[in-house]
Amino acid sequence: MMKAEQLEVGGATSKVSTRVGSNKGISAMDLVLRIVGVVGTLGSSIAMGTTEQTLPFFTRFVRFNAQYDDFPSFRLFVIVNAIVCAYFVLTIPLSIVHVMRSAARGSRILLVILDTVMLALLTAGASTATSIVYLAHNGNNSANWLPVCQQFNDFCQRASGSLIGSFGGIVVFILLILLAAIALSRQRKHSL
Repeated sequence: MMKAEQLEVGGATSKVSTRVGSNKGISAMDLVLRIVGVVGTLGSSIAMGTTEQTLPFFTRFVRFNAQYDDFPSFRLFVIVNAIVCAYFVLTIPLSIVHVMRSAARGSRILLVILDTVMLALLTAGASTATSIVYLAHNGNNSANWLPVCQQFNDFCQRASGSLIGSFGGIVVFILLILLAAIALSRQRKHSL
């Protein structure tokens, strides 16, 4: 429950909330999470986009090469993480506005909707890359697909590591949506 104090100014009384800055803290956390999201998705995109390994065969002239763009799922992963990173960067100014004006309601609702769309996009990109990484590590006996990570160990380790930042971005989006819902519910209580 919110406590309020009675303040008398020029014969008129008004209620002053003792929790004036409660949404400012939520907005500041929103800003920090967006910055963390930029770092995670940018790191994932760069790590996967630079994943490559070349193995020599019997001679020096015949080589096997594995690159991220050999797999459409990995290309999708890089593109989705780049889009989400750009989205995080573009929404940081709006998050700063929310820190200064914690009563902004319309822009917060817009961010919740866009955050949900980006959460779905990032989840799709991360899950497709995860399935390919799983197949690369374990193979599939039913389809006679052998695990390739025994030969391309460095490639697989970088691809696996790049998934961490992307799944971190998914957690960031979940927290952002929850924080926005809390801020919006507090604003609704204030207006009632």
